[in-house]
Amino acid sequence: MLIDRAIVEVRSGNGGDGHISFLHDKNTEFGGPDGGNGGDGGSVYFVAADNLNTLYAFRHSPLLGAEDGEKGMKKLMNGRRGNDLYVSVPTGTIIIDERDGHLIADLDEEGKKALVARGGRGGRGNASYKSSRRRIPRIAQNGEKGERFRVVLELKMIADVGIVGLPSSGKSTFLNLVTRANALTADYPFSTISPNLGVTYLEDGNSFVLADLPGLIEGASLGKGLGTSFLRHAERTRVLVHLVAMDGVVDPLRAYETIRKELSLYGGHLEERPEIVVASKMDEEGAEERKSAFDDALGLVSYPLSSYEESGALPILKKCEELLSKAPRFPLKGEEETRKEYHPLEEHLRLEDYSVVPLKRGVYLIKGKKIEEDAARINTSTEEGMMRLLSLLRRADIERRLLSAGARDGDEVRIGEVSFVYEE
Repeated sequence: MLIDRAIVEVRSGNGGDGHISFLHDKNTEFGGPDGGNGGDGGSVYFVAADNLNTLYAFRHSPLLGAEDGEKGMKKLMNGRRGNDLYVSVPTGTIIIDERDGHLIADLDEEGKKALVARGGRGGRGNASYKSSRRRIPRIAQNGEKGERFRVVLELKMIADVGIVGLPSSGKSTFLNLVTRANALTADYPFSTISPNLGVTYLEDGNSFVLADLPGLIEGASLGKGLGTSFLRHAERTRVLVHLVAMDGVVDPLRAYETIRKELSLYGGHLEERPEIVVASKMDEEGAEERKSAFDDALGLVSYPLSSYEESGALPILKKCEELLSKAPRFPLKGEEETRKEYHPLEEHLRLEDYSVVPLKRGVYLIKGKKIEEDAARINTSTEEGMMRLLSLLRRADIERRLLSAGARDGDEVRIGEVSFVYEE
């Protein structure tokens, strides 16, 4: 079963907390700090694999999580680093951040790997704070939280040539004729309910991949029929073979214009690809007359094809080979606007980008991504740690902000999971 779109939640590992301890054994009564550092959290990677062809495995995968880093320990023992998580997806899968639609990665080659969620850094133990001025540090750093968000996985099949046309125009039959795809064919519309791939081999030794793209009808770009579910698979193709049936069921010119309109409305530069117009079902009665009128209306000579009689395929394949030798790679839909060097943990946020929000009478909340993250990494279980938090807030000019918000002596101030009493 072809599943070509899935939404999953990814979670990288949290960094382990640094440890506060002092050396104390039968030979050393007052030793120095020996708290170890916490281990880094594991990261989440996605890897392209040619042996997969569907996203079916992700239908019931609500969370893909890497391992947390372990806490630091006494005797300068650092915590173990959390194991990374490697997730295999079909080659051709793109990964999109659901929060803002940014394209995180395009896994278009076998073995290509993408870092999607970076693990949190481990916190420093108190041994790392020892210096000539601070000989007995009673402070450690908490581990950095990992990332947790949802990503959209979309499979866009890797094919050189896309076969398009209205239902029952002979796309699957043509694919079977020139490859060994064995795609289902029948004498009713929508017999093909998922894209089919096939490889054709020419006499000169060259080969290329063709994709039969089903479900295109008027309104497909808006989701009608099988709609955009399969139009996305045309995005990687560099040449289109457009089959127009000459059996008289649908006016050939109207059929051609319908598909061209949907390709243009979908976007992704589909309408800019080199196109080979093929008059299919030439074995039907009256096909020659319809082809002649169709060619005159378009101002070109379409390629005749009768898959039933197995005639006309070779010139089409040779033309495909010729166009592929010159056709560029086209960007995916939205790629130009969204692709960038981007990672949530690497966003540059200023310390002063925060706000003070009154929650209720006498209680104020400090909100801001960067300042909350920095505060969360401070171990406030010791007096020295609390002083470090207050130093951070002082650098952010927190007192002025609190006064402007109406805070008074004795009010409660919260930041993340930490709270303290405000003193003027």
